[in-house]
Parts: sequence; structure tokens; C-alpha cells
Amino acid sequence: MPSDEPKEKKTVTPTQGAQDHATKARLQKRLAAEAIGIDTAFISALVENFYAAIQRDEMLGPIFAQKIHDWPHHLARMKNFWASVLHNSGTFSGNPMVKHLAIPGLDQTHFAHWLDLFRKTLTDIHASPDAAEHVHERARMIANSLMNGIAIQRDGLTGARNVKEF
Repeated sequence: MPSDEPKEKKTVTPTQGAQDHATKARLQKRLAAEAIGIDTAFISALVENFYAAIQRDEMLGPIFAQKIHDWPHHLARMKNFWASVLHNSGTFSGNPMVKHLAIPGLDQTHFAHWLDLFRKTLTDIHASPDAAEHVHERARMIANSLMNGIAIQRDGLTGARNVKEF
């Protein structure tokens, strides 16, 4: 039987609306990634294998060895970073640019090699073609962003103009 009493309207503030939208967007991004095989176990395997390769690498190993003194802590942070990148999880907080700016002599050769190791790791962990392409594209974008930021910091806008995209 219908009630004559007015129904109470639910008021949604702009902040709540934005939070609801962000939550839905995060869920959609995570589900899309998981649909191509990028789940939490994949991210963990990627990070573990990639940084094991980094530690063995003649070019990048010494750079990381100078900066990383607690590998379990670093790996946990990198898993959160990649979950944030690939699932939009929001679990990472930090400033990767500041960390990379603090490494003297870091240049395009290092980032190109980093990307090569990344691609090899994706092959080694048997990522699906869709997952490998998606993850490598994100890594490429990150490498470009870091390299441009470093070039601008070191040489101003002229430096950024000289950076070649990966």
C-alpha cells in the first residue's frame, strides 16, 4: 500500500560523488587488467623476477645496490607501485621522480636497458601477449616521464627537447 509520507531523498555531496566515481573507475581498471591476466599474483611475480634480474645486471645492478639496502621493503613498495599503475589501486604513495633525480649520470641508455629487462621479464614469466603489451606500454610511459623530468631538471627545457621517446 503506497504511503502518503514523502520519501526521504538521499543527498550525495560532490565529494561523495567523486569518490563513488573513483571507486567504480578503480574497479573497472582492475577488472580489465585481471581479464588479461594481470592479477595480484602476476604483479608479484613480475616485480620479484624483474628486480632479481636487475640485481644480476652488470649495468643496473650496481646503481640499485648503492640505493637499495632493504630489498624486501623495496619489493613490497614496488608491488604497491605496480598495483597502483596497473590496477589503479591507490596503494602507492611516494615520489619516484625525486628518487631518480638523486642518481647521478642516469640517462637514456639506462632507461632503454631497464625497458629491455622489463620486456625480457614479461617473456620469462609467460605473460599473455595482451598483458605483456599493456604492462610494457605502462613501463615505457614511466621511463619517458622519468627521463623527461631528469632532462628538464638537469638541462631545462632544452634538455627535454633532446630526449628521444622510447
